Amino acid sequence: MSLQKHAIFGDPTEILLSLSGKHHLPELLPLAVRLLAPDEQVALVRIWLVRPPEEGDCLSCPMAGECHHRQRCLHLVASYGHARHGEDQHWERTTGDFRRMPMAVRKIGHIAATGETVQIDDVSADSTWIARPDWVRDEAVRSFFGLPLRYRDETLGVLALFSRKLMAVSCCDWLRMIADHLAAAIANARALDEIELLKARLEQENEYLREEVAVASMGELVGNSPALQMISQQIDLVAPTDSSVLILGESGTGKELIARELHRRSNRSERPLIKVNCAAVPRELYESEFFGHSKGSFTGALRDRAGRFELAHGGTLFLDEIGEIPLDLQAKLLRVLQEGELERIGEEQTRRLNVRIIAATNRNLRQESAEGRFRQDLFYRLSVFPIELAPLRERVQDIPLLAEHFLQRFARQLGRKPLKLTLANEQQLQRYRWPGNVRELQHVLERAVIISTDGKLRFDLLDDTASQPSKKASQANIGSPDQVLADKVLTDREVRSFEKENICRALEATGGKVYGKGGAAEVLGLKPTTLLSRIRALGIRN
Repeated sequence: MSLQKHAIFGDPTEILLSLSGKHHLPELLPLAVRLLAPDEQVALVRIWLVRPPEEGDCLSCPMAGECHHRQRCLHLVASYGHARHGEDQHWERTTGDFRRMPMAVRKIGHIAATGETVQIDDVSADSTWIARPDWVRDEAVRSFFGLPLRYRDETLGVLALFSRKLMAVSCCDWLRMIADHLAAAIANARALDEIELLKARLEQENEYLREEVAVASMGELVGNSPALQMISQQIDLVAPTDSSVLILGESGTGKELIARELHRRSNRSERPLIKVNCAAVPRELYESEFFGHSKGSFTGALRDRAGRFELAHGGTLFLDEIGEIPLDLQAKLLRVLQEGELERIGEEQTRRLNVRIIAATNRNLRQESAEGRFRQDLFYRLSVFPIELAPLRERVQDIPLLAEHFLQRFARQLGRKPLKLTLANEQQLQRYRWPGNVRELQHVLERAVIISTDGKLRFDLLDDTASQPSKKASQANIGSPDQVLADKVLTDREVRSFEKENICRALEATGGKVYGKGGAAEVLGLKPTTLLSRIRALGIRN
């Protein structure tokens, strides 16, 4: 006797073969319900999948009153049948009152929550599970068969079939086999979709890394000031070693750029540079982010995940905003740095690491550690070789070169003709104090390229009053303050002339001494490197 005579839904072997060729849910699920309802013997076939509710679902769900936890529910994803009454002849819509079903509620929710099969041979005699007796009567539905779609001890959803005739035992057996096959096909389709998503994301990350390498190879250490030259020399000294580097400086001074340059000039340049913004990591995810976790180690740990330390193995780990790491987690970080090994959360296996650490902060970590807000031993571990970046206002000599560099980049990105930086533009940029440093300069220039449609640069400086020297600052310099505290507004040439004369008087008063106690740098309240930069920029001979 053929299978066709036993199965109300057609030849089961043909159904299994047809489903095996589909690898994506949007084509697999509609095909499955169509194959299981070839004619009017089957009134309706539906598939629900277990998923978290989407945003706004619970507000409009007719079953919301019966749903208690609202973390997961059943989503109607495929429907097909043969209606005797109404306009929707095939019931293909996945909307309606039963588009969402709470777990453990009604027969569908019961099947999903327990993993049990529900079979009703005669719905007229057993109406316990029937939500719409009028619909069952009008459509002449006789039996119901609901099966969990289980794969590797996990219930993925529910397959439900409403029939107008009694299903034979062999028909039920074939349905169980089809449900098992369908569950495996759903799991494989989800895995394939995830692989394709990860592949696309990896391609995007690779493209991003290629762009970063290209930018770094162009040499973004733009400038010729003594301060920048000193930093470049420091990078050359420490880059070939495996020593930890702590980059200090105000926000926007280019700490990440220095980290990239350190990695590029190191022996690890062929290995990855992994970056972590410590200020952006939620407190409860620090350990997972840094050290990784194993599947099932906590709620939401759906798979094994390598931490940033493992990803940086053989390369460099850049910890930006290191001062934001909570104090109680700093001890665990210190142990990994000292021992060179870690264990993932929920795992006892110890993994050996070879990672070079570069950290950055805009905080005074020495003071933070003295006041107990940062571990002193961790500070010493990180600051083997500190590099301090001067703010942009202390290396004004670099501003024209930086401006030209950014203008060319933004003109290329925005498809504009190259804009010329005039002497007046340079002087306006150099007068401004740049509280946001190079980052602010970059944003100002990008905005200038956007609004300068007539080819003339216009700078929208947020606080141009910062470019004017204050009376308090003027009084702190050597010389007669009466000459500069007059009400007249000084021109840029007059300001530079006064600054030159002031520095000359300081050098004369200190016998030409720049560094150390009693030197001109101390008298002027400047760093020695900053004073040397200004001496060269102003053409002062000492």
